[in-house]
Amino acid sequence: MSLEACVAKMRAAGVPELATETFAHYYRQLEAGETGLMPESALEPVGDLPDAEQLPDPGDASELLDQAVVIKLNGGLGTSMGMSGPKSLLQAKDGLTFLELIARQVLALRERSGARVPLVLMNSFATREASMAALDPALAADLPGDFLQNKEPKIRVDDLEPAEWPANPALEWCPPGHGDLFTALQTSGLLERMLDGGYRWAFVSSSDNLAAVLEPRILAWMAREEAHFVMEVADRTEADRKGGHVALRDGRLVLREVAQVPDSDLDAFQDVARHRYFNTNTIWFDLRAIAGELERRGGVLGLPLIRNRKTVDPSDSSSPEVFQIETAMGAALGVVDGARALRVPRRRFTPVKTTNDLLALRSDAYEITDTGQVVLAAARGGSPPFVDLDPAHYKLVADFEPRVGAGAPSLRECERLVVRGDVTFGARNVVRGDVEIRAEGGPVHLADGTLLEG
Repeated sequence: MSLEACVAKMRAAGVPELATETFAHYYRQLEAGETGLMPESALEPVGDLPDAEQLPDPGDASELLDQAVVIKLNGGLGTSMGMSGPKSLLQAKDGLTFLELIARQVLALRERSGARVPLVLMNSFATREASMAALDPALAADLPGDFLQNKEPKIRVDDLEPAEWPANPALEWCPPGHGDLFTALQTSGLLERMLDGGYRWAFVSSSDNLAAVLEPRILAWMAREEAHFVMEVADRTEADRKGGHVALRDGRLVLREVAQVPDSDLDAFQDVARHRYFNTNTIWFDLRAIAGELERRGGVLGLPLIRNRKTVDPSDSSSPEVFQIETAMGAALGVVDGARALRVPRRRFTPVKTTNDLLALRSDAYEITDTGQVVLAAARGGSPPFVDLDPAHYKLVADFEPRVGAGAPSLRECERLVVRGDVTFGARNVVRGDVEIRAEGGPVHLADGTLLEG
């Protein structure tokens, strides 16, 4: 049987038994024809939600904070930007890496509250060694500094057998998505260790989102409301049309990702007026409640299936088609009793997925607060600049860095910057308003101090 072949492959690779059983749970759904699709006809839009900006000041929250853990999703290599190492070790702002700024955020919170507040990374095998070497072990307080996300085989579309790719066997495997967070916490033993250490609350966000910091007001609200799971959501704009959104199904909040949308419902999915809130991929949860759910469900939380169809070698469209079985950690919204969604301001969401995002982050359109949080400059009025760099010359970090080596241009007064062709920025360049730069006759170097507007 195909499932037996997958299970044998996972056991031979040393994948924990519970992670293997979780994979088998979703494989059986796939085998039975389950697609994980959520048609628009089964959903209703979400109305008004509690607003983080209207939450009261919690006063002295040191007791609550002493029960809180910061978990950063740190498995990414930044392959879309041509990187081969952890994205979190890339210079983010003011010469500091993402991990250095995250460490600053956690230390600032500790200093203000006197609480333990450990920092723990969910690493992949590819990011673990370099990331842990870059962090002070003391940041984890009395916990291990990291735990590993699991891996699973890619499944051939034609026969549901585990994919084989002798040219690069590593491509036969894939991560199970962020929903593996809960399984990995359990299989690593870290969930039990957190509970034994007196920890109650987990704050989880991606390491490339430096705006997502542990906010005591949200923690106090969560404890007061006895909310076992909280997803931070923000108002959708046209720029967020393809991102996952929250909806109601049978009166219960659910998360729907684009991979779960029938083709006929794509227009409704992307209707930002109908589905008003997108998932920022920042969550909070009650460790005791999650541990109880896992125990009650035999270790398999039962998040909705996401069936991603790809090729075994992403860079070779002629390679065999495969399914990657994934789950989203935010999908616990529809599984955990007492789950809530909380509307947060856009300033808590500044992920870096492309060099376009990276240039904006490095510019003066963003500032680092005294707590280490990276936020939009107040002068921008809450709206980030639109940046579109020529992919032929900027998509890869190795090409991007020399073209901005003199420093990112000032974008504080920029609404839109489009670059086409081979353009190198000089020092102290300033971009104002709506600007498009074209280098059509060969490489262009902008002189130091150049003002670009109009």
